[in-house]
Amino acid sequence: MSTKNQRVLELLSKRFPNVASATSEIINLNAILELPKGTEHFISDLHGEYEAFCHILRNASGVIRIKMEEVFGSSLTEEEKRALATLIYYPKERLLYLKKHQELTDGWYYHTLSCLIQLSRGIASKYTRSKVRKALPQDFSYIIEELLQEEKSLADKEYYYRRILETILKTKRSDAFIIAISRLIQRLSIDRLHILGDIYDRGPGPHVIMDTLMAYHSIDIAWGNHDILWMGAAGGNLACIASVVRICARYNQLEILENGYGISLRQLSSFADACYRNKISEAFYPKTKKHSSEDTEFFSLACLQKAAAILQFKAEDAILARHPEYEMESRRLLSAVDIKHKTVTADNKTYPLTDCHFPTSVEDEMCRFTKEEWELLQKLRYEFIHSPRLQEHVRFLLSNGGMFQAENQNLMYHGCIPMEEDGSFSECMGYRGKRWLRYCDDMVRKGILTAEEHPRKETYRDFFWYLWCGKNSPLFGKQKMATFERYFIGEQSACRETKNPYYRHLAGENGKAYAKKILREFGLDEQEGHLVNGHVPVRQNKGESPVKAGGKLFVIDGGLSRAYQKQTGIAGYTLIYSSRGFFLTAHQPFSSTEEAVAHQTDIVSYPVVSSAFKRRMSVRNTDTGKALLLQIGELEALVEAYRSGSLPEM
Repeated sequence: MSTKNQRVLELLSKRFPNVASATSEIINLNAILELPKGTEHFISDLHGEYEAFCHILRNASGVIRIKMEEVFGSSLTEEEKRALATLIYYPKERLLYLKKHQELTDGWYYHTLSCLIQLSRGIASKYTRSKVRKALPQDFSYIIEELLQEEKSLADKEYYYRRILETILKTKRSDAFIIAISRLIQRLSIDRLHILGDIYDRGPGPHVIMDTLMAYHSIDIAWGNHDILWMGAAGGNLACIASVVRICARYNQLEILENGYGISLRQLSSFADACYRNKISEAFYPKTKKHSSEDTEFFSLACLQKAAAILQFKAEDAILARHPEYEMESRRLLSAVDIKHKTVTADNKTYPLTDCHFPTSVEDEMCRFTKEEWELLQKLRYEFIHSPRLQEHVRFLLSNGGMFQAENQNLMYHGCIPMEEDGSFSECMGYRGKRWLRYCDDMVRKGILTAEEHPRKETYRDFFWYLWCGKNSPLFGKQKMATFERYFIGEQSACRETKNPYYRHLAGENGKAYAKKILREFGLDEQEGHLVNGHVPVRQNKGESPVKAGGKLFVIDGGLSRAYQKQTGIAGYTLIYSSRGFFLTAHQPFSSTEEAVAHQTDIVSYPVVSSAFKRRMSVRNTDTGKALLLQIGELEALVEAYRSGSLPEM
């Protein structure tokens, strides 16, 4: 036995000091291997739509309704199932509604409690008692554990369970119990949550989504380009800061910054009004409701958006000047503005400007900050870096996220794996394929965690901008981000953003071969593995399919963001990977929580594709199973050491 193996067994012997304890654990682990694998839930491109996201999380993309059909069948009417589902999704809110309308009776409570217990048993049956016990709410852990272990054949046991329910009613703990067991059902319905990026921007509640994710029991995150933008802003990247403010103004979501993260925009707003109020172009009008000429708030938003855009272009120019290795010289468009002739040169073509008002720039020095602009940006940098809630959220993204995630032979990433026209992986700064994504991941962490006084801090921090809009960014996946063109050039051809060849390769007739190539690159099984990514909304209303590459790729950005729903025709996709197979579901737009509580409305969801396994998948076939098999091997070696006398039992 090697010294290393001897040391491992000695450490293991402290937990399992004799043959009896070690063999007992071997039996336990082997039993776990035969349980059905836990259900995984994949969601992408949340874009601040907190209410819709929260509802999808609560109903587990329909998993709870499917389980209700299995458990109750025809014993409950459709109306009863809808009512029970709404109660499980929103227990506290629904109870208040029913109480207000005087619909609660002892009979209702007894029937509802019985149904909730019955459903809990069905959902908990695929887990070990230990795992269920860890998920139990503290106040009712003993009671629920008892109720989940019902033995119907024993009449005295049935009486025992009935008495527990009657006591819950008598002690007026019914509401608290319903809330607790409903949350248990939600938790046990999904074993692990995978977020595939773009939590931030456009919608009103990314900060609330982040709070929700931080409280979730099991989660990983593949960063999106909009998340990277906010992470860069939190790390002090000036271009990222200006862009975050610009996008919040564009979608009328300044409350995220001001109330959500405590970042004051008062000085910047005053500056913007003074500079741009009288000559603001329609390109800067926020994407909100219709306005009138007297709508001062609307025009203040437009001015703020332009002020932030100009700050962004100036800060971007400085970053790109410092980094020729980004190969983004052509994106220094503010420098390419000719104020005298009212033109700009982009992609080797000269265009007339649709907006020639640049009060903070002078000819030949378009990108030089004025003293006031620089002071405003430095103040904003201080507020972003010192926002406790934002910094807490970014640390969570670092701890639980990365450029990609790989689990159970599924490779999850937000945008793309950059490729060339010939199908080879693009070389970026000396890296390609998996090594390129690893390099990007490392730069992000250094950009946040490296001390300010470190000599390469600025280099690390600048890299966030490349990940936001660089041509080979795995999070962006396009040749350019045409922000400047949309604001200042009227010709639509100038605004076209060409996608990386990756998208064409994976959607083409040889897509399956390309998908397998990517799986091999990341060390995953090319036969069993799948790719899952978001970022590019699937336009279902134009006949696009979210399943590509011969079934090897799932694209799950279907437009959860309201801003995309006219283009996509739906309100997002979610992917479920259970012990029975893969199930991709499309959702219709969510009305509101109030509507769901009052009228028992659910997000209308329908299956897009289902790929059922011939045989139910067990824990043995998962990454967890592989780890358990290694533990079993170590324990078997420990037992052998005890029995051979190599290690003494205690």
